[in-house]
Amino acid sequence: MSTPVRSNSRLSLAMERTDRWVFSQDIPTDVVVVVCETTFSLHKFMLVAKSNYIRKLILESKEPALTKIDLSGIPGGPEIFEKAAKFCYGVNFEITVHNVAALRCAAEYLQMTDVYCDYNLAGRTEDFLAQVALSSLSGAIVVLKSCEDLLPLAEDLKIVQRCVDVISLKACNEANFPSRTPPNWWTVELSILDIEFIGRILSGMKKRGSKALTLASALITYTERNLRDLVRDQSGKCTKSSDSDDPNLHARERELLQSIVSLLPSEKASFPINFLCCLVRTAIFVNASNSCKNELEKRISVILEHVTVDDLLVMSFTYDGERLFDLDNVRKIISGFVEKEKNMAVFGGADFKGSSYSAAMHRVAKTVDSYLGEIANYPELTISKFNGIAILVPKGARKVDDDLYRAIDIFLKAHPNLDEIEREKVCSVMDPLKLSYEARLHASQNKRLPVQIVLHALYYDQLKLRSGVDDQPDAVATRSQLQSDVSLVRENEALRSELMKMKLYISDMQKNPGSSTKSIAAAAPPTTTGSRKHSFFSSMSKTLGKLNPFKHGSKDTFHINDNIGVDTTKPRRRRFSIS
Repeated sequence: MSTPVRSNSRLSLAMERTDRWVFSQDIPTDVVVVVCETTFSLHKFMLVAKSNYIRKLILESKEPALTKIDLSGIPGGPEIFEKAAKFCYGVNFEITVHNVAALRCAAEYLQMTDVYCDYNLAGRTEDFLAQVALSSLSGAIVVLKSCEDLLPLAEDLKIVQRCVDVISLKACNEANFPSRTPPNWWTVELSILDIEFIGRILSGMKKRGSKALTLASALITYTERNLRDLVRDQSGKCTKSSDSDDPNLHARERELLQSIVSLLPSEKASFPINFLCCLVRTAIFVNASNSCKNELEKRISVILEHVTVDDLLVMSFTYDGERLFDLDNVRKIISGFVEKEKNMAVFGGADFKGSSYSAAMHRVAKTVDSYLGEIANYPELTISKFNGIAILVPKGARKVDDDLYRAIDIFLKAHPNLDEIEREKVCSVMDPLKLSYEARLHASQNKRLPVQIVLHALYYDQLKLRSGVDDQPDAVATRSQLQSDVSLVRENEALRSELMKMKLYISDMQKNPGSSTKSIAAAAPPTTTGSRKHSFFSSMSKTLGKLNPFKHGSKDTFHINDNIGVDTTKPRRRRFSIS
């Protein structure tokens, strides 16, 4: 065993003497090595002494004297081959964490292993990896970063896996026992890596027992540094992505975002809600896949009770803040939360109605109403979008409708061209009887509201006044009031039916004016002064007369029948009402 060692030592010493002799004698080169667009004039015997790959090329060449060798496929390119050539000539050069992976791959490509020659380049780089590069977290991260351009050879040589294992272990230690300040310095250094390597590192950390918040911290930092123009920080103040001439910019951003979302820990509450809202806006901006958007929306809906109005606004507007998005994502988030609350109520044996709403549901209702007030003044917000969000919250979840009334008032002010029917449609999501006294007072004087809503507010005030004057109203009076209200509703329905008939009749007359006139003349019976049948207009006028609230004076006439005499005694002082 000692003889080969001595022979190898003699060979190494001989090579060193040969190297010195080559440089001192200025021996002419006999081969040109081409690497991409760079050429190197070298000596065959110096390369063959270290590289088994070059030796095979020369021996297997059909040319009697091979003068040109193409090594454009060498990992690392011309720069790394130059260092490998220096190693063949015995010239010193520096191995660093930045080039050690490329040198190791180049040594494998050129077959400069210890099997072919002792103390070859492969052995030197392996020693550096084990003793220097992979001894620290920062060094392992730099080596892994350099492997991105050396795949798949770096993977085959286990360099990537060794780096991932070292980084996962040392990152767990740093998360539990920080050695520097700030404590999350390691998350910043990880952000230079490719997202695929990040996924493998986080998976390794999870296997070693890292908490979800630790993994989330690493992903947040990575996202903020790699999607800097789209997700700046957790404040919700994101900036618009800078315009670029690169047509593939959005495609790269979209793929990166989708990869980040796929790595989010399964624990739903691991991330700040404003960070998730920024991700939703980014997903809309880069046109991410539906699965990516759905995952983010589900995560937000789970913790929606902690959301603020500003958080909802983040994912509702474009980056310049001048235009609304489609708002489908907001509707899905609110709908998901309401469905979750409903399921929890069912499993808890409670009824999802009335007073059984949770405190979280009440908070979300108030937040949604305030959110509607913030977006109501944008002209592109349609009635269907406004109502579509408002009706997602169950009416019983709102203790009072003051915030919703404020949003409706802002919407009507920003859309002054709405007709009466459209304004009634907007107001249909609100219950006028759930307004506070101040809101009812404002509504009774609000000219933007439909007349029906104003009457509701005035009527409710009258009922409140009655209950305040008569502390204990008897059952007869209450029953009489209810009967009057039912009668009024029936008469309103009858009037509506008469108006519809009149509208159809007039429309028919406009289409066929001649035939209508003749048919009227033919159908009209001979009139007499003694007896006259009631015409359509006279019956309609009679119906309108019954509904006149001032028919018998200024006092309240809800409970007075037309066939009963009017009591002319002076009524008690009360507020006037319009029914």
